[in-house]
Amino acid sequence: MKTAMSLLGSQGIFSVTEILIALAVFLLIFTVVRSFQQQIPHGLKRLPEPRGYPLIGNVLELGRNPHLSLTQMSQKYGDVMQIRIGTTPVLVLSGLNTIRQALVKQAEDFMGRPDLCSFRYIGDGQSLTFSSDSGEVWRARRKLAQNALKTFSVSPSPTASSTCLLEEHVFKEADYLITELLQQMKEKKSFDAYRYTVISVANVICGICFGRRYSHDDQELLSLVSLNNEFGDVAASGNPADFIPILQYFPSRPMKIFKDLNKRFSAFVHKIVKEHYTTFDKVNKYSEKKIVNLVNDLFGAGFDTVTTALSWSLVYLVTYPDIQKKIQNELDQTIGRERRPKLSDRLMLPYLEAFILETFRHSSFVPFTIPHCTTKDTSLNGYYIPKNLCVFINQWQVNHDETLWKEPSAFNPERFLNAEGTEINRMESDKVLLFGLGKRRCIGESIGKWEIFLFLATLLQQLEFSICDGQKVDTTPQYGLTMKHKKCDNVSLAEEASLLIAYSKNSQLA
Repeated sequence: MKTAMSLLGSQGIFSVTEILIALAVFLLIFTVVRSFQQQIPHGLKRLPEPRGYPLIGNVLELGRNPHLSLTQMSQKYGDVMQIRIGTTPVLVLSGLNTIRQALVKQAEDFMGRPDLCSFRYIGDGQSLTFSSDSGEVWRARRKLAQNALKTFSVSPSPTASSTCLLEEHVFKEADYLITELLQQMKEKKSFDAYRYTVISVANVICGICFGRRYSHDDQELLSLVSLNNEFGDVAASGNPADFIPILQYFPSRPMKIFKDLNKRFSAFVHKIVKEHYTTFDKVNKYSEKKIVNLVNDLFGAGFDTVTTALSWSLVYLVTYPDIQKKIQNELDQTIGRERRPKLSDRLMLPYLEAFILETFRHSSFVPFTIPHCTTKDTSLNGYYIPKNLCVFINQWQVNHDETLWKEPSAFNPERFLNAEGTEINRMESDKVLLFGLGKRRCIGESIGKWEIFLFLATLLQQLEFSICDGQKVDTTPQYGLTMKHKKCDNVSLAEEASLLIAYSKNSQLA
């Protein structure tokens, strides 16, 4: 563009200064005209918004941690405010009551997805999660995906030690994970909390979707995990073309990488589905492509969130050893070492449940839901909201709202227990936002929570996690689609020798 402007100037048609002035005048007129064109219905108010800059809007104010910046802005402009990212207006919702009103009570008005450029390349534009479609076909596909997850997870297990397939898969992977961690302790005296957890979780979803598992050094599985990590990194960096539409017609290296990642992931799933398709029921009305898209959605629902939750859980356990000890005491008193934990034990392990809830709240590792979009002209809290407006839901703000939580920056599982400490206070647990709300709520929420519970209960029944002497854990979140903690490769296991004996006994439990 600079070269083109220089050429225009050298040819004597327009100078660079004249072009810049003309552009500025055009943008000013365009902004003024647009503001007057938006008629606010009688009795409603115009959305409050901070002043932005031409072309870039409020991008500079968002900085590296948009969840924190938007939380600060909401304190000034309120729970319903508008910002501009590039040239695109975005509604930002904060406050638990406001978000519940929008996503639950006015669900039909706020259930859309914006037609962002990036979303069109996820699952060939047919992703349940990212597609802008919200009609009857989408509803039918979502119901199919929910039924598939339920069938694959709660169907009876053929083994006597498990009551359902999910328990069977998690127990198997927990065994492999414990063996791998003990081996790492023997060889290196420490390990990376995320590195081995992610493989085990990937194997659970592979078992559910494909009926197979991979070894921890299998290159095919490692490539899948790598794709997921790369997707998160690229998504976190953002795509300017999503909010400055004209940029989609210009070359973009990040967008090229993003497209390539989605193609590679679809190819991976397609290859495995094709292997199974030879024995697939051809009477079924769903095509091979639809099956691939469905598996893509199931992977998205059951992989990254669970992996991130377990990784954060291990970090909190080594950071707060007294909390870890309370969980283990509860496990010893309720279950002992003679059998494995089961899903039916959840109500009898309130402190472990409280710990999981506090991990969700404190880390808030899903700071925003995937953007929503209004499906028609509507109103919220007395403000007029036009159709097709992109909507950000600030879950981090709710989970750290001082009007909802006492000392929100403190990690305190007891906040979710009743006075006697014997059960979860549902009034408190229902305030935690991680999986969204309403008609776009994550389809993998239930299976994700079950899987996290089973992994943690099984691991903490067998092992005690600690941090290497003299080392510290950095729990500062790194912003992204899901926020990870900084690399933590100095996690270790306490009392290794006795644990090896305990594990060799318990691994034989049926």
